[in-house]
Amino acid sequence: MIFSSFTLAGCNSASVNTPAQDGASGEVEAASGMDISRFREGAFIKEPEIVDCVTGAGTRTTCYKLVTSGAPAGRQPGHFCPRTITDGAEVSGAWFSKDGEGDLIDLTGEFIANLATYYNDPEWQLYDPETGKVRYTATKEACLGAARPDVEEQYKQNCIECELSYLDDDFTRTFLIPTTPIPAARTERVRTVGIALDGSELAGPAPTDAILGAYTIAAFDDCGGHINEHQGYHYHSVAGCTDTPVSDDGYAPLIGYAADGYAIYGMRDAAGNEAESLDECRGTSDPVRGYHYRAASPSENMMIGCLHGETVRPEGGPGGGPRPPHGPGPGDMPPPAQDETNSRNQ
Repeated sequence: MIFSSFTLAGCNSASVNTPAQDGASGEVEAASGMDISRFREGAFIKEPEIVDCVTGAGTRTTCYKLVTSGAPAGRQPGHFCPRTITDGAEVSGAWFSKDGEGDLIDLTGEFIANLATYYNDPEWQLYDPETGKVRYTATKEACLGAARPDVEEQYKQNCIECELSYLDDDFTRTFLIPTTPIPAARTERVRTVGIALDGSELAGPAPTDAILGAYTIAAFDDCGGHINEHQGYHYHSVAGCTDTPVSDDGYAPLIGYAADGYAIYGMRDAAGNEAESLDECRGTSDPVRGYHYRAASPSENMMIGCLHGETVRPEGGPGGGPRPPHGPGPGDMPPPAQDETNSRNQ
């Protein structure tokens, strides 16, 4: 049965009250499920449904079935790779800081020109020293050639970017998320984090060792996301583009929901303060929001540390939410034959 957003928004209360798991302190307050009305207009290409589902732990429950187009609602992704070593931040995207913390760094032409120094590796050379032009994946063929576990030789030393136009005409993403979060007996490893309020995937960690090992940069836009043919546009960082306004009490903005149904809020509140006493999953509880997550900093290459709740077993695949295989570039690698899923991490 298909429900309207108004109907769905009224079906998301939970009454679970159980001790915190695996390192969380104190009692886990009752947590509400997703509020469909908080998603941006255009986030879904079909009216959300409530369907029967089974978690990876074998719990029979109900789930929201959310179908998206693979594009962020309300904006066009980009910019990604600079075109010359003189291009500034206004026409360039972003990348992780090598320090693994703090904000993303601007992927300017100057940054590209100084990669050998930045990574202390003289092999880096992503531009033509005679023309100053940056080598980047300018076609679908190049994007796919660079997005595989064994990057084709001609696509090494490239800044990698893909376009939404490379997606199949009938491309869709489907998310199955419990209507009522179910605390897990043990925390789950993050494969897919969840869904942002604009309908885009909140992806698990990018395989930066493989990316950098092939002398490639999998460019993000300034929002911390990029595109591949399996996930569409997806986020690896929380950079403010998915946020709702801060709440009346000055709490951090809501950015989306995890695969287990718990809400994910930004790292900092309205006063610029980070949350204290987070558990290993970056979770915390309060009487207003119940159990929920606080996102990590953009350059940490993680949004949350683990999944506190049970997630849904995708058809044909293992538990832990929609499972994306990893690959070295924005298109990643094709999923293993035995793991048929509807999403992928990059």
